[in-house]
Amino acid sequence: MKVLSIQSSVAYGHAGNSSAVFPLQRLGHEVWPVYTVHFSNHTGYGQWRGPVFSPETVADVVLGIEERGVLPQCDAVLSGYMGDAEIGEVILDAVARVKAANPAAVYCADPVMGDVGRGFFVREGIPQFMRDRVVPVADILTPNQFELEYLTGGPIETVDDLLEAVNDVRERGPKTVLVTSVQTDETPADSVQMVLATDEGAWLVTTPLLPMYVSGAGDATAAIFLAHVLDQDPATALAETADSVFTIMATTHEAGSREIALIAAQDGIAHPSGRFTAIKLR
Repeated sequence: MKVLSIQSSVAYGHAGNSSAVFPLQRLGHEVWPVYTVHFSNHTGYGQWRGPVFSPETVADVVLGIEERGVLPQCDAVLSGYMGDAEIGEVILDAVARVKAANPAAVYCADPVMGDVGRGFFVREGIPQFMRDRVVPVADILTPNQFELEYLTGGPIETVDDLLEAVNDVRERGPKTVLVTSVQTDETPADSVQMVLATDEGAWLVTTPLLPMYVSGAGDATAAIFLAHVLDQDPATALAETADSVFTIMATTHEAGSREIALIAAQDGIAHPSGRFTAIKLR
């Protein structure tokens, strides 16, 4: 598989493309990374250096790739955090160009907007852009529960609430929806869940919840899921994604690191252990 991944980049640590590219490569896929920023480190440190690339610069890089005549070989476009709506428009234009060259290509969008406890952490207008412009175009969507609540306009407290919200968003575009950071009234204590819905059904997987918060884990999750879901049945794709992500998080926690331990956890990315099972919900 060949993936055009349009995201931010950091020199130190792992966020955006610096989190998404390596797992895809470790799973055997070619990645064409296009950077929207190149910072010294992720912004969670409070201080960082480096340039924010203009929409014109990002579009120019995509055009240069197109001029190589390789877009018909592109199997997927992956996007995550969008600095502003202008960058978002460049990404959607790239999706249109790829799909014109290869109608079988898919667009996997991680609608990064915010999280429980932090609220929204993106610029004004980005949540609306995700809801109104990205969701209808995406084939695969990977929101966390907070983001899904925004996209569908209601609180999620039960599994039925979650499935109803997933149905809502799937009716508006993406047929494959992976919801991360799921916690309902049925989630076991000290656990966190993921739910996947496709035309074939819906599945849930439960993993231990570790007492930590790091940046970049969602970027890696979307990339790992994209790598699995295009060539495996949904239940297996979900279980293997959860397994690899838990390995990354557990390795990071054991190291006491502020940055996700992608390199140290690479064998768990490439060879999931099979410790988790996806349970069919419907």
